[in-house]
Amino acid sequence: MNTVSTVGAVTAPVVREARVALRWGLQHGLPRLAVRRGAREGDLQSLLLANPPTWREPYAFHERVRAAGPLLTGRFTCMSASHEVVREVLGGADFGVGALHDTPLPQLRRLLDWAGRDRPTHPVEPPSMLAVDPPDHTRYRRLVSKVFTARAVQGLRPRVEELAGELLDELAARGPVADVVRDYALRLPVAVIAEVLGVPPEHREEVRAFEAGVAGSLEVAAPWREVRAVDAALRGFDAWIGEHLQRLRRDPGDDLLSRLVTVTDDEGGAQLSDRELRATAGLLLAAGFETTVNLLGSATALLLQHPDQLALVRADPGLWPGVVEESLRLESPVQLTSRRALRTTRAGGCEVRAGARVVLLLGAANRDPGVFTDPTRFDVRRANAREHVAFSAGRHFCLGAALARLEGEVGLRALFGRFPGLALEPGARRTTTRVLRGWRSLPVRLG
Repeated sequence: MNTVSTVGAVTAPVVREARVALRWGLQHGLPRLAVRRGAREGDLQSLLLANPPTWREPYAFHERVRAAGPLLTGRFTCMSASHEVVREVLGGADFGVGALHDTPLPQLRRLLDWAGRDRPTHPVEPPSMLAVDPPDHTRYRRLVSKVFTARAVQGLRPRVEELAGELLDELAARGPVADVVRDYALRLPVAVIAEVLGVPPEHREEVRAFEAGVAGSLEVAAPWREVRAVDAALRGFDAWIGEHLQRLRRDPGDDLLSRLVTVTDDEGGAQLSDRELRATAGLLLAAGFETTVNLLGSATALLLQHPDQLALVRADPGLWPGVVEESLRLESPVQLTSRRALRTTRAGGCEVRAGARVVLLLGAANRDPGVFTDPTRFDVRRANAREHVAFSAGRHFCLGAALARLEGEVGLRALFGRFPGLALEPGARRTTTRVLRGWRSLPVRLG
């Protein structure tokens, strides 16, 4: 046996593990230590990241931030709960997504470059659309927008209705008690994403298994065990999607990913690279899936907790889109995002220095009393509910928003239509993540 080959085979996993550990240390471990210290000293943003009760029930914390003014300057970043400031920053040319790799410290940049050499494609790191600014973002979004059109998404409606019906048939057969998250809200988006990615039904469980790990990639200041599991899931997904893309190139279908494989730029005939295609698929899986799961779960809980609002929808099915928008507003599936100042600028009347990061509390902005009357009330007829920022805003407005809205409307209408006696059972449990908000478990009696 070749000694060099043997040594290489042994050392490659060791080096890979070292790189994962270094990435965790720089991007999660050190921030965890810093925010714990900040939390002990009363820094508000540190409390958000370090204190589990704060992120599990964040709305009282949001009001503390709102009371501090339009833009709160914390120990590490600025932070805002203002709807106006959130829109200003998300839509402003002076702010970009900017990653940790943008650090001006050359030693830190070299460490990050080494740690990231063999990392798998990540849904919130370049070349993901969530993690790049113009001109890359402009080219990337222009190509993806040619496929994810409103017409293409609406063309999925009959299939989404069919998939929802199949899942509800299975739910009815198992009744009378079910977990609406585990048995329905999780399974419907997986089935839809599988359709979008061109995955045959017999391989849906593979997609679901990858999703369970990939979803954690959206977290910040995550523990080592979680980051290691995410890295393993991303590597598995990377290998699988690479083979799947090869199959689609040989034998493309009618799915949206097949169209993305071949779509070209009108200006120069450019296509998405293999890594960009992988990043897009990973982003669809992580961000699109989690948004819809949390939307379905939260909307179901809100309707069952507010029978007066459910009665309005039963009397007027035209209100189902309002249910979706009001649920997105009141219980935003994505609770926060951030932007980096590309140059010294202003936001909310306050100076923001070049390089500073601004944390935007989307869930708080969607409950801003200056925009939404009686903002904590669930009102399916709220006239301006669609002014929420649950799908972000500006150039990074979620491309999958139309699909999430479609799945939410179809999924909820089908669920409450099939089971008019649906009722909550004891034992509901919230998710335990900082960025995403929803239900981990929501037991119901089908009725």
